[in-house]
Amino acid sequence: MGSVTPTQGRSTPQPGNSDNNERSSSDSAPPSRSRSQQRKGKSEDDAMRMFRRLSDSSDNLKTSKSHAKLAETAHGVRMLSKNLSKTTVKLDAKHIMIVTKARDNSLVYLTREISEWLLTRYKDLTVYVDHHLEKSIRFNAAGIVTELPKAKHYLKYWDRAFVRERSSMIDLVITLGGDGTVLYVSSLFQRSVPPVMSFALGSLGFLTTFQFEDFRESLAVVLEKGVRTNLRMRLSCRVHRRDGSLVCEQQVLNELTIDRGPSPFVSLLELYGDGSLLTVAQADGLILATPTGSTAYSLSAGGSLVHPAVNVISVTPICPHTLSFRPILLPDSMVLKVKVPRRSRSTAWAAFDGRARVELQKGDYITVSASPFSFPTVMSSPTEYFESVSRSLNWNVREQQKSFVNFLSEKNKKNYEKNQLNKPKFNFADSEEDVEDQSADDNEESGHESPADIDDTDLSTYFVPPPGQGIDTPPPVRTGNNTPTLGPRLANHRLDGIDLSALTMTEKFKK
Repeated sequence: MGSVTPTQGRSTPQPGNSDNNERSSSDSAPPSRSRSQQRKGKSEDDAMRMFRRLSDSSDNLKTSKSHAKLAETAHGVRMLSKNLSKTTVKLDAKHIMIVTKARDNSLVYLTREISEWLLTRYKDLTVYVDHHLEKSIRFNAAGIVTELPKAKHYLKYWDRAFVRERSSMIDLVITLGGDGTVLYVSSLFQRSVPPVMSFALGSLGFLTTFQFEDFRESLAVVLEKGVRTNLRMRLSCRVHRRDGSLVCEQQVLNELTIDRGPSPFVSLLELYGDGSLLTVAQADGLILATPTGSTAYSLSAGGSLVHPAVNVISVTPICPHTLSFRPILLPDSMVLKVKVPRRSRSTAWAAFDGRARVELQKGDYITVSASPFSFPTVMSSPTEYFESVSRSLNWNVREQQKSFVNFLSEKNKKNYEKNQLNKPKFNFADSEEDVEDQSADDNEESGHESPADIDDTDLSTYFVPPPGQGIDTPPPVRTGNNTPTLGPRLANHRLDGIDLSALTMTEKFKK
């Protein structure tokens, strides 16, 4: 499909070939590597070795010599995961699939627009569109072939059977629609998923972070320079009958919902974690959501927002019978099971990403675990998650307090500004003597040492790592100038009329 170019980290030596490893490491390693770089590379190598050991099925390998070694390996695994999120994949795209929002005729013309551009710009690129568009008058496939004769061989059509049988040949998926279109792509690819690039053409935009008016520039960067993706966690849900027989399996991107359906009775559900009973839920239902689904149904039911890089399973009750049943985040390593006990008064219904529904009879159960088939979405910017939450939910958006200065006349405005500049800031006491006397009285009563006995320059109580053993501080993010800048969301707010001089601290307060 393409080549992978990590932006950080180093290659892992192949076992069983020590001569080649020594030669390659001596040839490729830079002559002068800092101790922090050496420690970082060693931690990643240790993490890879420990990962291979832990992946083995035998129990005798799942041990560590010491807790210090285990903690060091855990840190290496975190660094390895961090490097994965910074990896750029250079696509050698030969097959691109376009998924268009259903029942929206206006998007058919946009599908034609992007298909013509791809076929014109790239020589050996095959474009797959929905098979319903083959005979569409709006899409006019015959007109595309007339204008571009190569489209006769490079414009093809996909359906569910094609995706199920030949999903591995797709190099990139482009969606034109909203978040529902992205969820539809997740339902199509039940195993390995190619990178998904989503253009915002729907009502919501948590997952659709690219603007269609810039599709030429965005696609050129993705196809020619490479992509960085969010490996979004999915849940593998397996429905079993009471005798253990498998009914179906589904990979969900947002959530699994188990509710009472049309029954008038409150559902009774047993929740197990790694074989142990966690709780018995009496509620309208349970929502088991991924971090991606934390902004969907789970959020409406009172669940927490979860960043997609945090791999957890969110358990959110729907209208629980007890007010103490609060949402909880569980580790993605835990295998959950939701069972309808035989003493339940009614059956339950399971929905996967709000689509297919399966009825659960008494004694039936569903096992839920982190899916090995993640859902990679192409990143538009490093801060796309916070931009999506701010744009779609107005997260922490409030109107700034307005100043009354603009209501003053010119004479009173000058007096106000003059008084504000001469006004002492943060004057919490009448004098310094009053503060010292009050502090002395408090210290005599409590028996603690007074502030005069505390030496702020004495660092003996702080841990200072020896040279070469400290953790490197991340470099500060530099902007075009040396002055701090506001984010795009705050920059759009009106700051007119705010007296910034009132925010100035006195020298005493700074000290």
